Amino acid sequence: MENTANNPVKQFIQYLNEENFDKAETCLDPEFKFKGVMGSRENAAVYIKDMKQMKFKYKIQKLFTANEDVCLWYDIDMGEKTITACGWYRVADGKIKSLEVLFDPRPLLDHQK
Repeated sequence: MENTANNPVKQFIQYLNEENFDKAETCLDPEFKFKGVMGSRENAAVYIKDMKQMKFKYKIQKLFTANEDVCLWYDIDMGEKTITACGWYRVADGKIKSLEVLFDPRPLLDHQK
């Protein structure tokens, strides 16, 4: 049986890559929580507002699922830099409830010097 938890996650990434931010937001629970190496966000609308400004592009290298958890290993094109990251998405009721992203921030910090 196919794990359906990864469906909203794959759709979300596709919408972000297409810069269709309104549709991307429909994949998120309104109370979505984001935790990353360089900050956190509470609320889907706040997170999507940031995504509209950053316009990152994602290239999925590997997708893993375990029940309602989806883990992506991906390259994130941030414009001047591309970083490899791991994103842990928690899905419930067909919506992404939270995302935790880990990556080595040093290439981004070196750029700010």
